[in-house]
Amino acid sequence: MSSIKQGVQAQSFSEATLARFAREVAKYPAEQKQSAVMAILSIVQQEQGWVSPESEQGIADYLGMPAMAVHEVTTFYNMYNQRPVGKYKLNVCTNLPCVLRDGQKALAHLEQKLGIHMGETSADGLFTLQQSECLGACADSPVMLVNDRHMCSFMSNSRLDQLIDDLRAAEGKA
Repeated sequence: MSSIKQGVQAQSFSEATLARFAREVAKYPAEQKQSAVMAILSIVQQEQGWVSPESEQGIADYLGMPAMAVHEVTTFYNMYNQRPVGKYKLNVCTNLPCVLRDGQKALAHLEQKLGIHMGETSADGLFTLQQSECLGACADSPVMLVNDRHMCSFMSNSRLDQLIDDLRAAEGKA
């Protein structure tokens, strides 16, 4: 067994996860396997819900790159969670166009409704509230992104309330 595979196994990635890593690395020439770092970070996040420092080290070992280089990617993109988050991660755009159209007020409204501050997770573990930079929908501001996948536009207080109420109802916690 190679030392890289031993180091990665020490990070407790399953054989199935390592197989997924290998499929991503195979998309690149051998000397450019580090190009798979974002895809591999996504795999870890899908499977674990967040990217721990131990996972970053395991990815670095697997790709043969410094752990700091993996950490730089993890921290550069806001789609990678660096700590456990709620079931619903709410990213509210606070870039200038959204702020000019009540983006900061939308964030404040969610803080009040959820009883948490930006960067925190609700006591029931359902919601993590984050601010984000431009989400690329300035004409629809204020905007937010739910779980890095679902864009919500024109988020007035009433639309925010409806979104939260619908998500809680879906969980049976209305």
